Amino acid sequence: MVESRIEVVKGDITELKVDAIVNAANSTLMGGGGVDGAIHRKGGPELTAECATLNGCSLGDAKITKGHKLPASWVIHTVGPVWNGGSHDEEKALRSCYQRSLTVAKENNIETVAFPAISTGAYRYPLEKATHVALEIADQFLEENDLPKKVVFVCFEDRDLEIFKKVQEERKS
Repeated sequence: MVESRIEVVKGDITELKVDAIVNAANSTLMGGGGVDGAIHRKGGPELTAECATLNGCSLGDAKITKGHKLPASWVIHTVGPVWNGGSHDEEKALRSCYQRSLTVAKENNIETVAFPAISTGAYRYPLEKATHVALEIADQFLEENDLPKKVVFVCFEDRDLEIFKKVQEERKS
């Protein structure tokens, strides 16, 4: 059953011992604030140097680098949408972030991948709406694919964890 392949936890994504973590990056891939800044700081200058070779990343796309000094072996960088009220294809772009990240994970034989709540920080995507998208795409992808074997959604705040758990329960009924 797919549910057993999805886990929601509270924690720091930069500390997780999974095969890959997903970085909610900006289009330059050169680091920024929030999760992106934390991943770049923990990954070290080698991560930033490798990102510099990728020529950025388009909205909704995903690219992979080594994890360097992170516990995770890989970092999948994806560029999420800035929330502008919901009428500018933000949901389509967010869906693409999750779909492309999972596809990149599969293409690289990654068994465990951890996601932050993409676009819900500085990009202001409403968390509950984003959570529905994240869980729906993960469910669909895992239903159709053997890899990754496990998807972990990592919540940094208690409030985020509560919303993820609530939406997860709603989806079961």
